[in-house]
Amino acid sequence: MNKGQIELEILRWKTSIKRKIMLDGERYYRGNHDILKRKRTVIGKNGQVEEVYNLPNNKIIDNQYAKVVDQKVNYLLGKPLTFDTDDKNYLEELSNIFNSRFYRTLRNVGEDILNCGIGYLHIHYDVEGNLVFRRFNPYEILPFWRDSEHTILNCAVRLYEVEEYDGLSKRVIEKVEIYFKDRVEKYIFDGTLREDKDENGEYIYPYITLRYLGDKDNCESYSWDRIPIITFKYNNKEIPLITKVKSLQDAINTMLSDFQNNMQEDSRNTILIIKNYDGTNLDEFRHNLATFGAVKVRSIDGSQGGVDALQVEVNSENYKAILTLLKKSLIENAMGYDGKDDKLGGNPNQMNIKSMYSDIDLDANKMETEIQASFEDLLWFVNVHLSNIGKGNYIEKKVDVIFNRDILMNETEVIENCKNSVGILSNETIISNHPWINNVIKELERLKREDSEGLDNYGFEE
Repeated sequence: MNKGQIELEILRWKTSIKRKIMLDGERYYRGNHDILKRKRTVIGKNGQVEEVYNLPNNKIIDNQYAKVVDQKVNYLLGKPLTFDTDDKNYLEELSNIFNSRFYRTLRNVGEDILNCGIGYLHIHYDVEGNLVFRRFNPYEILPFWRDSEHTILNCAVRLYEVEEYDGLSKRVIEKVEIYFKDRVEKYIFDGTLREDKDENGEYIYPYITLRYLGDKDNCESYSWDRIPIITFKYNNKEIPLITKVKSLQDAINTMLSDFQNNMQEDSRNTILIIKNYDGTNLDEFRHNLATFGAVKVRSIDGSQGGVDALQVEVNSENYKAILTLLKKSLIENAMGYDGKDDKLGGNPNQMNIKSMYSDIDLDANKMETEIQASFEDLLWFVNVHLSNIGKGNYIEKKVDVIFNRDILMNETEVIENCKNSVGILSNETIISNHPWINNVIKELERLKREDSEGLDNYGFEE
């Protein structure tokens, strides 16, 4: 693609429906819901809708959407991954690279996957030569795919904002980075792409630059031979979670706000019937009622004056029933779970727990399939990195990525099943399924050490 075509695609992307949905997902997760823009309106004198300012206008947010997103992310990515390979040296190198910092980044990408339908992880080197994983905001990335399945990138455009000072005033400018297979090009975007040159007059950069003895002129440049951006998808259609539940989340906010409005409209909960009012108009009557808590009435032509009331009751049970239905529908459509489900009751056995987790587990299976495919691409870069720094050639090594799901369990029942499996399954399999074990290898070593010291090994046989 030439520069003019990329400019046109960027302008289309900025106002596209797909990007708007991404921004909606991110906005709702942060708690910035449409209810915050709500206005109270009435039918005016000419039958037209007009805004009123003397009525309560509560804007209450019960962010069930964010709760479901956190459930899904923590369920699948809340615990560190396990890498299974028969090469101990390879396993140690992977443990060093995929550290706690990486898992924090991966969890943040998990939020992007749900909020935006897709997440991006950029691989690069820091100034010290360490392999670093950096998350890109999905609504900043315009991908150009080589295939209809959206699995191979032709190139990727990153559009982002930067604050800069112009004298004493601050301004926001848009910058563009275009990632090709062998280079990155940097521009300033103001409707057209203008080269964003550094102090050396460069705007095109290689992915890897090796400098020798601090000499800026004595260096070598390398590329990955692939675009170093890994895509993580929620599903194969890249459809965000917000599209399934936005209307339900808005309905929950509206019902809570309406209920609070009705409870605060004290003087409007009662319809007043005025007989022989000693005043000029209804405005004066309302003012006297609100200010003094009393009004004057009089008898005219034998007609007794007075004020009667028709009470309008706000039935809280109706609101409660509707809110319960809305929250249940949101959880079902989002394929989450209700930790206070009646299925558990007073008998939280493993079957009831599995039933409660059935929907989120089904959705997690789909997410895991997509993320597993992304990890194949990610491991290619890791293996190339290890080969380049002389740690070994692991390109052809087989490694399984295991997701340790964070699921509630009945420990007593699971431990009993482990005991009943002695003699049927291997010690390693039994220990790996025990709820108290975090590191199977270390636990097996402890058992061997205790056995060699003549201690009871709790019925396990070598």
